[in-house]
Amino acid sequence: MINIYQLFPRLFGNKNTSAAFNGDIETNGCGRFTDISNEAVKAIKELGITHVWLTGVIRHATLTSYSKYGIPDCHPSVVKGRAGSPYAITDYYDVDPDLAVSVPDRLDEFRALVKRLHQQKIKVIIDFVGNHVSRQYQSVAKPAGTPDFGEHDNKDVVFAPTNNFYYLPGQKLMLPEQRNDLTVTTEPYVEFPARVTGNDCFRADPGINDWYETVKLNYGIDFTAERERHFEAVPSTWLMMSDILHYWADMGVDGFRADMAEMVPVEFWKWVIGRLRSRHPDLVMIAEIYRPELYRPFIDAGFDYLYDKVGLYNRLSDIMRYGQAAESLSICWKMLEVRDNRMLRFMENHDEVRLASQHFMGDPFKALPAVVVSALMHRGPFMIYNGQECGEAAAGAIGYSGDDGRTSIFDYTHMPAVQAWMNDGSFDGGGLNKKQQELLSFYRKLLTMRRDMPAFQAGAFYDLMWANPWYTDFDPRFVYAFMRFTLNQRLVIVTNFHATEGRTMRLNIPIDALLKADIPIEKGEQWLAVNLLKPSDKIVFKPAELPEEGLKISLPPSESAIYELHPIY
Repeated sequence: MINIYQLFPRLFGNKNTSAAFNGDIETNGCGRFTDISNEAVKAIKELGITHVWLTGVIRHATLTSYSKYGIPDCHPSVVKGRAGSPYAITDYYDVDPDLAVSVPDRLDEFRALVKRLHQQKIKVIIDFVGNHVSRQYQSVAKPAGTPDFGEHDNKDVVFAPTNNFYYLPGQKLMLPEQRNDLTVTTEPYVEFPARVTGNDCFRADPGINDWYETVKLNYGIDFTAERERHFEAVPSTWLMMSDILHYWADMGVDGFRADMAEMVPVEFWKWVIGRLRSRHPDLVMIAEIYRPELYRPFIDAGFDYLYDKVGLYNRLSDIMRYGQAAESLSICWKMLEVRDNRMLRFMENHDEVRLASQHFMGDPFKALPAVVVSALMHRGPFMIYNGQECGEAAAGAIGYSGDDGRTSIFDYTHMPAVQAWMNDGSFDGGGLNKKQQELLSFYRKLLTMRRDMPAFQAGAFYDLMWANPWYTDFDPRFVYAFMRFTLNQRLVIVTNFHATEGRTMRLNIPIDALLKADIPIEKGEQWLAVNLLKPSDKIVFKPAELPEEGLKISLPPSESAIYELHPIY
Protein backbone atom coordinates (compact mmCIF):
# COMPACT_ATOMS: atom_id res chain seq x y z
CA MET A 1 0.00 0.00 0.00
CA ILE A 2 1.50 3.30 -1.12
CA ASN A 3 1.40 6.41 1.08
CA ILE A 4 3.11 9.38 -0.57
CA TYR A 5 4.50 12.43 1.22
CA GLN A 6 4.91 15.38 -1.14
CA LEU A 7 7.94 17.20 0.23
CA PHE A 8 9.06 20.58 -1.12
CA PRO A 9 12.69 20.81 0.09
CA ARG A 10 12.86 24.59 -0.33
CA LEU A 11 9.94 24.91 2.12
CA PHE A 12 10.23 21.81 4.28
CA GLY A 13 13.66 22.37 5.78
CA ASN A 14 13.60 26.16 6.09
CA LYS A 15 14.26 27.13 9.73
CA ASN A 16 14.16 30.88 9.04
CA THR A 17 11.06 32.60 10.45
CA SER A 18 11.26 35.78 8.37
CA ALA A 19 8.26 36.43 6.14
CA ALA A 20 9.32 39.57 4.30
CA PHE A 21 7.16 40.23 1.25
CA ASN A 22 9.20 39.33 -1.85
CA GLY A 23 12.07 38.50 0.48
CA ASP A 24 15.21 37.05 -1.07
CA ILE A 25 16.92 33.84 -0.01
CA GLU A 26 19.15 35.61 2.50
CA THR A 27 16.19 37.34 4.17
CA ASN A 28 13.56 34.59 4.17
CA GLY A 29 15.78 31.54 4.09
CA CYS A 30 15.51 28.25 2.23
CA GLY A 31 15.52 24.56 3.09
CA ARG A 32 18.38 22.34 1.94
CA PHE A 33 18.77 18.69 1.05
CA THR A 34 20.71 18.25 4.29
CA ASP A 35 17.73 19.50 6.32
CA ILE A 36 15.93 16.31 5.29
CA SER A 37 18.13 14.64 7.85
CA ASN A 38 18.11 11.14 9.30
CA GLU A 39 15.81 12.47 12.04
CA ALA A 40 13.46 13.95 9.44
CA VAL A 41 13.40 10.77 7.38
CA LYS A 42 12.67 8.65 10.46
CA ALA A 43 9.81 10.97 11.43
CA ILE A 44 8.38 10.70 7.93
CA LYS A 45 8.70 6.91 8.10
CA GLU A 46 6.88 6.86 11.45
CA LEU A 47 4.09 8.86 9.83
CA GLY A 48 3.32 5.78 7.74
CA ILE A 49 4.93 7.01 4.52
CA THR A 50 6.26 4.62 1.88
CA HIS A 51 7.22 7.10 -0.88
CA VAL A 52 8.48 10.69 -0.79
CA TRP A 53 7.83 12.94 -3.77
CA LEU A 54 10.65 15.50 -3.76
CA THR A 55 9.17 18.57 -5.45
CA GLY A 56 11.26 21.27 -7.08
CA VAL A 57 14.49 19.27 -7.23
CA ILE A 58 15.51 19.84 -10.85
CA ARG A 59 17.14 23.21 -11.56
CA HIS A 60 14.60 25.85 -12.52
CA ALA A 61 14.37 29.58 -13.16
CA THR A 62 15.16 31.79 -10.16
CA LEU A 63 16.29 35.33 -9.39
CA THR A 64 19.00 34.14 -7.02
CA SER A 65 22.33 34.42 -8.77
CA TYR A 66 24.75 31.50 -8.94
CA SER A 67 26.79 32.87 -11.82
CA LYS A 68 30.01 32.49 -9.85
CA TYR A 69 29.43 28.74 -10.05
CA GLY A 70 28.96 28.81 -13.81
CA ILE A 71 25.15 28.76 -13.63
CA PRO A 72 23.51 31.32 -15.95
CA ASP A 73 21.41 34.06 -14.35
CA CYS A 74 17.72 34.34 -15.23
CA HIS A 75 15.99 37.44 -16.52
CA PRO A 76 13.39 38.70 -13.99
CA SER A 77 10.75 39.13 -16.69
CA VAL A 78 10.61 35.36 -17.17
CA VAL A 79 10.71 34.30 -13.53
CA LYS A 80 7.62 34.06 -11.34
CA GLY A 81 8.54 35.30 -7.87
CA ARG A 82 12.05 35.50 -6.46
CA ALA A 83 12.49 31.78 -5.92
CA GLY A 84 10.84 30.92 -9.24
CA SER A 85 8.48 28.21 -10.36
CA PRO A 86 9.81 24.66 -9.96
CA TYR A 87 8.06 23.90 -13.25
CA ALA A 88 10.15 26.30 -15.34
CA ILE A 89 13.09 23.94 -15.82
CA THR A 90 16.44 25.45 -16.83
CA ASP A 91 18.53 22.27 -16.75
CA TYR A 92 17.08 18.74 -16.73
CA TYR A 93 20.45 17.31 -15.70
CA ASP A 94 20.99 19.53 -12.66
CA VAL A 95 19.45 20.15 -9.25
CA ASP A 96 18.36 23.45 -7.74
CA PRO A 97 21.45 25.13 -6.22
CA ASP A 98 19.18 26.75 -3.61
CA LEU A 99 18.94 23.32 -2.00
CA ALA A 100 22.68 22.75 -1.59
CA VAL A 101 24.96 23.69 1.28
CA SER A 102 27.87 23.48 -1.17
CA VAL A 103 26.71 24.50 -4.62
CA PRO A 104 29.52 22.68 -6.49
CA ASP A 105 28.53 19.49 -4.64
CA ARG A 106 24.77 19.85 -5.15
CA LEU A 107 24.30 16.61 -7.09
CA ASP A 108 26.26 14.69 -4.46
CA GLU A 109 24.04 16.21 -1.75
CA PHE A 110 20.99 15.04 -3.68
CA ARG A 111 22.41 11.53 -4.01
CA ALA A 112 23.07 11.48 -0.26
CA LEU A 113 19.41 12.40 0.38
CA VAL A 114 18.23 9.58 -1.88
CA LYS A 115 20.49 7.23 0.09
CA ARG A 116 19.05 8.42 3.44
CA LEU A 117 15.52 7.78 2.23
CA HIS A 118 16.42 4.38 0.83
CA GLN A 119 18.05 3.38 4.11
CA GLN A 120 14.64 3.82 5.75
CA LYS A 121 12.98 1.78 2.96
CA ILE A 122 11.32 4.91 1.55
CA LYS A 123 11.18 5.20 -2.21
CA VAL A 124 11.95 8.46 -4.01
CA ILE A 125 9.77 10.16 -6.63
CA ILE A 126 10.68 13.38 -8.44
CA ASP A 127 8.90 15.56 -10.97
CA PHE A 128 9.36 15.05 -14.67
CA VAL A 129 8.22 18.21 -16.45
CA GLY A 130 7.82 16.98 -20.01
CA ASN A 131 5.54 19.56 -21.60
CA HIS A 132 7.59 22.75 -21.29
CA VAL A 133 10.85 24.33 -20.18
CA SER A 134 11.97 27.74 -18.99
CA ARG A 135 12.37 30.39 -21.67
CA GLN A 136 16.02 30.47 -20.68
CA TYR A 137 16.79 26.76 -20.66
CA GLN A 138 20.54 26.22 -20.71
CA SER A 139 22.10 23.06 -19.34
CA VAL A 140 25.49 23.20 -17.64
CA ALA A 141 25.35 19.66 -16.27
CA LYS A 142 24.43 17.70 -19.41
CA PRO A 143 26.67 14.84 -20.55
CA ALA A 144 29.29 15.74 -23.15
CA GLY A 145 27.90 15.87 -26.65
CA THR A 146 24.28 16.39 -25.53
CA PRO A 147 22.57 19.29 -27.36
CA ASP A 148 20.35 21.80 -25.59
CA PHE A 149 16.70 22.01 -26.55
CA GLY A 150 16.27 24.16 -29.65
CA GLU A 151 19.96 24.21 -30.46
CA HIS A 152 19.42 22.82 -33.97
CA ASP A 153 15.89 24.16 -34.60
CA ASN A 154 14.72 25.84 -37.80
CA LYS A 155 13.22 29.03 -36.38
CA ASP A 156 11.68 30.18 -39.63
CA VAL A 157 8.70 27.84 -39.39
CA VAL A 158 5.97 27.32 -36.81
CA PHE A 159 6.48 23.57 -36.84
CA ALA A 160 9.06 21.12 -38.08
CA PRO A 161 9.20 17.46 -37.01
CA THR A 162 12.87 17.86 -36.10
CA ASN A 163 12.38 21.02 -33.98
CA ASN A 164 12.21 20.99 -30.18
CA PHE A 165 10.06 24.14 -30.00
CA TYR A 166 7.22 25.83 -31.87
CA TYR A 167 7.87 29.31 -33.29
CA LEU A 168 5.89 32.37 -34.35
CA PRO A 169 8.03 33.61 -37.27
CA GLY A 170 8.29 37.38 -37.63
CA GLN A 171 6.76 38.04 -34.19
CA LYS A 172 8.54 39.37 -31.13
CA LEU A 173 7.57 38.06 -27.69
CA MET A 174 5.56 40.59 -25.67
CA LEU A 175 5.57 39.63 -22.00
CA PRO A 176 2.86 40.66 -19.49
CA GLU A 177 3.69 42.98 -16.64
CA GLN A 178 4.65 41.21 -13.44
CA ARG A 179 2.06 41.07 -10.67
CA ASN A 180 4.46 42.43 -8.11
CA ASP A 181 7.38 44.82 -7.91
CA LEU A 182 10.63 42.89 -7.63
CA THR A 183 12.58 46.18 -7.75
CA VAL A 184 14.97 44.75 -10.31
CA THR A 185 16.17 46.96 -13.15
CA THR A 186 17.66 45.29 -16.17
CA GLU A 187 17.60 45.28 -19.94
CA PRO A 188 14.33 44.04 -21.49
CA TYR A 189 14.03 40.35 -22.23
CA VAL A 190 14.16 39.82 -25.99
CA GLU A 191 12.87 36.75 -27.80
CA PHE A 192 12.61 36.81 -31.57
CA PRO A 193 10.99 34.97 -33.09
CA ALA A 194 8.65 34.32 -30.20
CA ARG A 195 8.25 30.73 -29.13
CA VAL A 196 4.88 29.21 -28.21
CA THR A 197 4.10 29.45 -24.50
CA GLY A 198 3.94 26.32 -22.36
CA ASN A 199 0.18 26.14 -21.88
CA ASP A 200 -0.37 25.87 -25.66
CA CYS A 201 -0.67 29.65 -26.01
CA PHE A 202 0.05 30.29 -29.71
CA ARG A 203 0.25 34.06 -29.30
CA ALA A 204 3.27 36.31 -29.08
CA ASP A 205 1.64 38.19 -26.18
CA PRO A 206 0.79 35.65 -23.47
CA GLY A 207 -1.26 36.98 -20.57
CA ILE A 208 -0.43 37.14 -16.88
CA ASN A 209 -2.37 33.92 -16.26
CA ASP A 210 -0.58 32.04 -19.03
CA TRP A 211 2.59 30.08 -18.34
CA TYR A 212 4.45 32.96 -19.93
CA GLU A 213 7.79 32.05 -18.34
CA THR A 214 7.86 28.70 -20.19
CA VAL A 215 7.94 27.43 -23.78
CA LYS A 216 6.07 24.45 -25.19
CA LEU A 217 8.09 21.42 -26.28
CA ASN A 218 7.48 19.85 -29.67
CA TYR A 219 6.83 16.09 -29.59
CA GLY A 220 6.02 15.84 -33.29
CA ILE A 221 2.44 17.18 -33.33
CA ASP A 222 1.69 19.82 -35.95
CA PHE A 223 -0.82 22.18 -34.39
CA THR A 224 -1.13 24.09 -37.66
CA ALA A 225 -2.47 21.06 -39.54
CA GLU A 226 -5.26 19.40 -37.56
CA ARG A 227 -2.75 18.07 -35.01
CA GLU A 228 -1.06 15.79 -37.50
CA ARG A 229 1.32 13.39 -35.84
CA HIS A 230 4.86 12.98 -37.16
CA PHE A 231 6.13 9.98 -35.25
CA GLU A 232 7.44 7.76 -38.06
CA ALA A 233 10.97 8.91 -37.38
CA VAL A 234 11.36 9.17 -33.62
CA PRO A 235 11.33 12.93 -32.83
CA SER A 236 14.49 14.33 -31.29
CA THR A 237 12.51 15.57 -28.28
CA TRP A 238 11.52 11.97 -27.53
CA LEU A 239 15.12 10.81 -27.61
CA MET A 240 16.33 13.70 -25.45
CA MET A 241 13.62 13.12 -22.86
CA SER A 242 14.34 9.40 -22.77
CA ASP A 243 17.98 10.14 -21.97
CA ILE A 244 16.92 12.53 -19.19
CA LEU A 245 14.55 10.03 -17.55
CA HIS A 246 17.19 7.29 -17.71
CA TYR A 247 19.72 9.69 -16.15
CA TRP A 248 17.59 10.14 -13.02
CA ALA A 249 16.47 6.52 -12.81
CA ASP A 250 20.10 5.40 -13.04
CA MET A 251 20.87 7.79 -10.16
CA GLY A 252 18.48 5.87 -7.91
CA VAL A 253 15.18 7.71 -8.34
CA ASP A 254 12.35 5.18 -7.95
CA GLY A 255 9.63 6.97 -9.89
CA PHE A 256 8.36 10.08 -11.63
CA ARG A 257 5.33 12.28 -11.22
CA ALA A 258 4.73 13.44 -14.78
CA ASP A 259 3.67 17.09 -14.67
CA MET A 260 0.67 17.85 -16.93
CA ALA A 261 1.13 14.48 -18.61
CA GLU A 262 -1.98 14.91 -20.74
CA MET A 263 -0.32 17.77 -22.66
CA VAL A 264 2.32 15.37 -23.97
CA PRO A 265 1.22 12.80 -26.60
CA VAL A 266 0.31 9.41 -25.16
CA GLU A 267 2.36 7.77 -27.91
CA PHE A 268 5.51 9.24 -26.37
CA TRP A 269 4.62 7.94 -22.93
CA LYS A 270 4.05 4.42 -24.21
CA TRP A 271 7.36 4.51 -26.05
CA VAL A 272 9.45 5.98 -23.23
CA ILE A 273 7.90 3.99 -20.36
CA GLY A 274 8.61 0.80 -22.29
CA ARG A 275 12.25 1.84 -22.67
CA LEU A 276 12.53 2.78 -18.99
CA ARG A 277 10.99 -0.43 -17.74
CA SER A 278 13.42 -2.51 -19.78
CA ARG A 279 16.15 -1.28 -17.42
CA HIS A 280 14.12 -0.27 -14.36
CA PRO A 281 11.15 -2.68 -14.20
CA ASP A 282 9.88 -1.43 -10.82
CA LEU A 283 9.84 2.27 -11.71
CA VAL A 284 6.65 4.03 -10.50
CA MET A 285 4.98 6.34 -13.04
CA ILE A 286 2.28 8.82 -11.93
CA ALA A 287 0.43 11.06 -14.38
CA GLU A 288 -0.97 14.44 -13.44
CA ILE A 289 -4.09 14.28 -15.56
CA TYR A 290 -7.48 15.97 -15.49
CA ARG A 291 -9.33 14.55 -18.52
CA PRO A 292 -11.21 11.33 -17.69
CA GLU A 293 -11.48 10.38 -21.37
CA LEU A 294 -7.70 9.95 -21.33
CA TYR A 295 -7.54 7.71 -18.26
CA ARG A 296 -7.67 4.45 -20.18
CA PRO A 297 -5.13 5.44 -22.87
CA PHE A 298 -2.66 6.63 -20.24
CA ILE A 299 -3.00 3.44 -18.19
CA ASP A 300 -2.51 1.45 -21.39
CA ALA A 301 0.61 3.53 -22.10
CA GLY A 302 2.21 2.23 -18.93
CA PHE A 303 1.33 4.70 -16.16
CA ASP A 304 0.77 3.03 -12.80
CA TYR A 305 -1.39 5.76 -11.30
CA LEU A 306 -3.39 8.80 -12.38
CA TYR A 307 -4.52 11.90 -10.47
CA ASP A 308 -8.09 11.67 -9.19
CA LYS A 309 -8.62 15.41 -8.99
CA VAL A 310 -11.75 15.91 -11.13
CA GLY A 311 -13.50 12.95 -9.51
CA LEU A 312 -13.02 12.28 -5.81
CA TYR A 313 -11.12 15.44 -4.78
CA ASN A 314 -13.62 17.79 -6.39
CA ARG A 315 -16.56 15.83 -4.99
CA LEU A 316 -15.19 15.92 -1.43
CA SER A 317 -14.43 19.61 -1.79
CA ASP A 318 -17.99 20.28 -2.93
CA ILE A 319 -19.39 18.33 0.04
CA MET A 320 -17.34 20.25 2.58
CA ARG A 321 -17.47 23.72 1.06
CA TYR A 322 -20.73 23.91 -0.86
CA GLY A 323 -23.10 21.51 0.87
CA GLN A 324 -23.29 18.76 -1.74
CA ALA A 325 -24.73 15.54 -0.29
CA ALA A 326 -22.31 12.95 1.05
CA GLU A 327 -24.22 10.19 -0.76
CA SER A 328 -23.01 11.67 -4.07
CA LEU A 329 -19.64 10.05 -3.33
CA SER A 330 -21.11 6.80 -4.58
CA ILE A 331 -21.01 8.25 -8.08
CA CYS A 332 -17.22 8.69 -8.07
CA TRP A 333 -16.19 5.05 -8.10
CA LYS A 334 -19.08 4.04 -10.36
CA MET A 335 -18.03 6.47 -13.09
CA LEU A 336 -14.35 5.54 -13.29
CA GLU A 337 -13.18 4.30 -16.67
CA VAL A 338 -10.27 2.41 -15.11
CA ARG A 339 -9.79 0.27 -12.04
CA ASP A 340 -10.19 2.23 -8.84
CA ASN A 341 -6.79 1.16 -7.53
CA ARG A 342 -5.05 2.98 -10.40
CA MET A 343 -6.08 6.41 -9.09
CA LEU A 344 -3.94 8.57 -6.79
CA ARG A 345 -6.05 10.33 -4.15
CA PHE A 346 -5.20 13.40 -2.09
CA MET A 347 -6.78 16.33 -0.27
CA GLU A 348 -3.74 18.60 -0.51
CA ASN A 349 -0.90 19.20 -2.92
CA HIS A 350 1.01 22.28 -4.03
CA ASP A 351 -1.75 23.25 -6.50
CA GLU A 352 -4.66 22.98 -4.08
CA VAL A 353 -5.82 25.24 -1.26
CA ARG A 354 -4.68 24.16 2.19
CA LEU A 355 -7.40 22.40 4.21
CA ALA A 356 -6.64 24.55 7.27
CA SER A 357 -6.69 27.76 5.23
CA GLN A 358 -9.45 30.33 5.62
CA HIS A 359 -9.96 29.85 1.89
CA PHE A 360 -11.03 26.24 2.54
CA MET A 361 -12.26 24.90 5.92
CA GLY A 362 -10.31 27.20 8.24
CA ASP A 363 -9.90 24.23 10.60
CA PRO A 364 -7.93 21.10 9.69
CA PHE A 365 -10.12 18.91 11.92
CA LYS A 366 -13.25 19.85 9.97
CA ALA A 367 -11.55 18.48 6.86
CA LEU A 368 -10.72 15.08 8.36
CA PRO A 369 -13.90 13.36 7.12
CA ALA A 370 -12.72 14.02 3.56
CA VAL A 371 -9.21 12.84 4.41
CA VAL A 372 -10.57 9.58 5.85
CA VAL A 373 -12.75 8.86 2.82
CA SER A 374 -10.02 9.82 0.36
CA ALA A 375 -7.50 7.61 2.14
CA LEU A 376 -9.57 4.52 2.90
CA MET A 377 -12.10 3.81 0.18
CA HIS A 378 -9.61 2.40 -2.34
CA ARG A 379 -6.36 0.46 -2.80
CA GLY A 380 -4.56 3.08 -4.88
CA PRO A 381 -1.94 5.49 -3.48
CA PHE A 382 -2.87 8.24 -1.06
CA MET A 383 -0.83 11.42 -0.79
CA ILE A 384 -0.44 14.19 1.75
CA TYR A 385 1.43 17.47 1.28
CA ASN A 386 4.14 18.60 3.70
CA GLY A 387 2.48 20.53 6.51
CA GLN A 388 -0.96 18.97 6.05
CA GLU A 389 -0.27 16.63 8.97
CA CYS A 390 0.38 19.63 11.25
CA GLY A 391 -2.42 21.92 10.08
CA GLU A 392 -0.36 24.28 7.90
CA ALA A 393 -2.70 27.17 7.03
CA ALA A 394 -0.72 29.19 4.43
CA ALA A 395 -1.99 32.45 5.90
CA GLY A 396 -1.27 35.77 4.21
CA ALA A 397 0.63 36.87 1.12
CA ILE A 398 4.37 36.39 0.85
CA GLY A 399 5.00 37.56 -2.70
CA TYR A 400 4.11 36.56 -6.23
CA SER A 401 1.47 33.97 -5.29
CA GLY A 402 -0.62 36.37 -3.24
CA ASP A 403 -2.97 35.33 -0.44
CA ASP A 404 -4.69 32.32 -2.00
CA GLY A 405 -4.58 29.69 0.72
CA ARG A 406 -1.61 27.90 -0.82
CA THR A 407 1.94 27.78 0.46
CA SER A 408 3.77 29.68 -2.26
CA ILE A 409 5.85 27.67 -4.69
CA PHE A 410 7.22 30.89 -6.25
CA ASP A 411 8.60 32.69 -3.20
CA TYR A 412 11.11 32.14 -0.43
CA THR A 413 8.99 31.35 2.59
CA HIS A 414 8.53 28.87 5.41
CA MET A 415 5.84 26.68 6.99
CA PRO A 416 5.35 27.58 10.69
CA ALA A 417 3.55 24.33 11.56
CA VAL A 418 6.28 22.23 9.98
CA GLN A 419 8.91 24.25 11.84
CA ALA A 420 7.08 23.43 15.07
CA TRP A 421 7.19 19.72 14.18
CA MET A 422 10.82 20.05 13.11
CA ASN A 423 11.72 21.71 16.43
CA ASP A 424 15.12 22.92 15.21
CA GLY A 425 15.93 19.62 13.53
CA SER A 426 14.97 17.12 16.20
CA PHE A 427 11.58 16.30 14.60
CA ASP A 428 10.12 15.46 18.00
CA GLY A 429 7.12 17.80 17.60
CA GLY A 430 8.29 19.83 20.57
CA GLY A 431 7.04 23.10 19.09
CA LEU A 432 3.55 21.88 18.26
CA ASN A 433 0.59 23.00 20.34
CA LYS A 434 -1.88 20.46 21.74
CA LYS A 435 -4.24 20.58 18.75
CA GLN A 436 -1.39 20.25 16.27
CA GLN A 437 -0.05 17.26 18.19
CA GLU A 438 -3.51 15.70 18.11
CA LEU A 439 -3.72 16.25 14.36
CA LEU A 440 -0.27 14.78 13.73
CA SER A 441 -1.20 11.76 15.86
CA PHE A 442 -4.38 11.26 13.82
CA TYR A 443 -2.51 11.31 10.51
CA ARG A 444 0.12 8.94 11.90
CA LYS A 445 -2.57 6.49 13.01
CA LEU A 446 -4.57 6.76 9.78
CA LEU A 447 -1.61 6.35 7.44
CA THR A 448 -0.07 3.53 9.46
CA MET A 449 -3.35 1.59 9.48
CA ARG A 450 -3.72 2.20 5.77
CA ARG A 451 -0.21 0.94 5.10
CA ASP A 452 -0.29 -2.11 7.38
CA MET A 453 -3.83 -3.48 7.66
CA PRO A 454 -4.84 -6.29 5.23
CA ALA A 455 -8.32 -4.87 4.60
CA PHE A 456 -6.79 -1.63 3.34
CA GLN A 457 -3.86 -3.24 1.55
CA ALA A 458 -5.85 -5.75 -0.48
CA GLY A 459 -9.43 -5.69 0.74
CA ALA A 460 -12.57 -5.29 -1.32
CA PHE A 461 -14.73 -2.17 -1.20
CA TYR A 462 -18.48 -2.19 -0.57
CA ASP A 463 -20.59 0.96 -0.69
CA LEU A 464 -23.28 0.83 2.02
CA MET A 465 -25.22 3.88 0.92
CA TRP A 466 -27.81 2.03 -1.20
CA ALA A 467 -28.91 0.11 1.90
CA ASN A 468 -29.26 3.29 4.00
CA PRO A 469 -31.64 5.69 2.23
CA TRP A 470 -32.84 8.98 3.68
CA TYR A 471 -36.14 7.58 4.99
CA THR A 472 -34.34 5.23 7.42
CA ASP A 473 -32.52 6.20 10.60
CA PHE A 474 -29.64 7.54 8.54
CA ASP A 475 -28.66 10.91 7.08
CA PRO A 476 -27.07 10.41 3.63
CA ARG A 477 -26.77 14.15 3.19
CA PHE A 478 -23.96 14.32 5.76
CA VAL A 479 -22.93 10.72 6.44
CA TYR A 480 -21.03 8.35 4.18
CA ALA A 481 -20.44 4.67 4.99
CA PHE A 482 -18.64 1.80 3.32
CA MET A 483 -16.86 -1.46 4.06
CA ARG A 484 -13.34 -2.68 3.37
CA PHE A 485 -12.74 -6.36 3.94
CA THR A 486 -10.77 -9.51 3.33
CA LEU A 487 -11.90 -12.94 4.51
CA ASN A 488 -9.83 -12.38 7.66
CA GLN A 489 -10.57 -8.74 8.44
CA ARG A 490 -13.81 -6.79 8.15
CA LEU A 491 -13.96 -3.03 8.56
CA VAL A 492 -16.88 -0.60 8.47
CA ILE A 493 -15.95 3.05 7.91
CA VAL A 494 -18.48 5.78 8.74
CA THR A 495 -17.85 9.51 8.57
CA ASN A 496 -19.90 12.55 9.49
CA PHE A 497 -19.29 15.58 7.26
CA HIS A 498 -21.42 17.94 9.32
CA ALA A 499 -19.06 20.48 10.87
CA THR A 500 -21.24 21.51 13.83
CA GLU A 501 -23.76 18.72 14.47
CA GLY A 502 -23.37 15.12 15.53
CA ARG A 503 -25.29 12.29 13.88
CA THR A 504 -26.91 9.25 15.53
CA MET A 505 -27.86 6.51 13.07
CA ARG A 506 -28.78 2.95 12.39
CA LEU A 507 -26.39 1.65 9.78
CA ASN A 508 -27.87 -1.27 7.87
CA ILE A 509 -25.46 -3.82 6.40
CA PRO A 510 -27.22 -5.90 3.73
CA ILE A 511 -27.02 -9.68 3.39
CA ASP A 512 -25.07 -9.26 0.15
CA ALA A 513 -22.28 -7.45 1.99
CA LEU A 514 -22.25 -9.98 4.82
CA LEU A 515 -21.91 -12.87 2.39
CA LYS A 516 -19.10 -11.18 0.46
CA ALA A 517 -17.24 -10.49 3.72
CA ASP A 518 -17.82 -14.07 4.93
CA ILE A 519 -19.75 -12.94 8.01
CA PRO A 520 -22.08 -15.80 9.06
CA ILE A 521 -25.74 -14.89 9.56
CA GLU A 522 -27.20 -18.25 10.57
CA LYS A 523 -25.46 -19.06 13.83
CA GLY A 524 -26.91 -16.27 15.94
CA GLU A 525 -23.57 -15.65 17.60
CA GLN A 526 -22.55 -12.31 19.04
CA TRP A 527 -19.96 -10.13 17.39
CA LEU A 528 -18.14 -6.98 18.46
CA ALA A 529 -17.49 -3.78 16.51
CA VAL A 530 -14.52 -1.83 17.90
CA ASN A 531 -13.74 1.68 16.66
CA LEU A 532 -10.01 1.64 15.90
CA LEU A 533 -9.87 5.43 16.15
CA LYS A 534 -11.51 5.38 19.59
CA PRO A 535 -11.21 1.90 21.18
CA SER A 536 -13.67 2.75 23.97
CA ASP A 537 -16.38 2.92 21.28
CA LYS A 538 -17.64 -0.68 21.11
CA ILE A 539 -20.86 -2.17 19.77
CA VAL A 540 -22.12 -5.70 20.49
CA PHE A 541 -24.34 -7.09 17.72
CA LYS A 542 -25.57 -10.22 15.99
CA PRO A 543 -24.73 -10.42 12.27
CA ALA A 544 -28.19 -11.78 11.45
CA GLU A 545 -29.69 -8.52 12.72
CA LEU A 546 -27.52 -6.19 10.63
CA PRO A 547 -29.73 -6.06 7.49
CA GLU A 548 -32.76 -4.84 9.50
CA GLU A 549 -31.56 -3.63 12.89
CA GLY A 550 -28.16 -2.35 11.81
CA LEU A 551 -25.35 -0.97 13.90
CA LYS A 552 -26.34 1.78 16.33
CA ILE A 553 -23.70 4.47 15.79
CA SER A 554 -23.24 7.98 17.12
CA LEU A 555 -20.68 10.33 15.57
CA PRO A 556 -19.73 13.82 16.79
CA PRO A 557 -19.31 16.64 14.24
CA SER A 558 -16.54 16.11 11.67
CA GLU A 559 -15.60 12.72 13.09
CA SER A 560 -15.15 9.28 11.61
CA ALA A 561 -15.17 5.75 12.92
CA ILE A 562 -13.34 2.68 11.65
CA TYR A 563 -15.10 -0.34 13.15
CA GLU A 564 -13.37 -3.70 13.05
CA LEU A 565 -15.91 -6.53 13.22
CA HIS A 566 -15.07 -9.87 14.80
CA PRO A 567 -16.87 -12.62 16.73
CA ILE A 568 -16.87 -12.67 20.53
CA TYR A 569 -15.17 -15.83 21.70
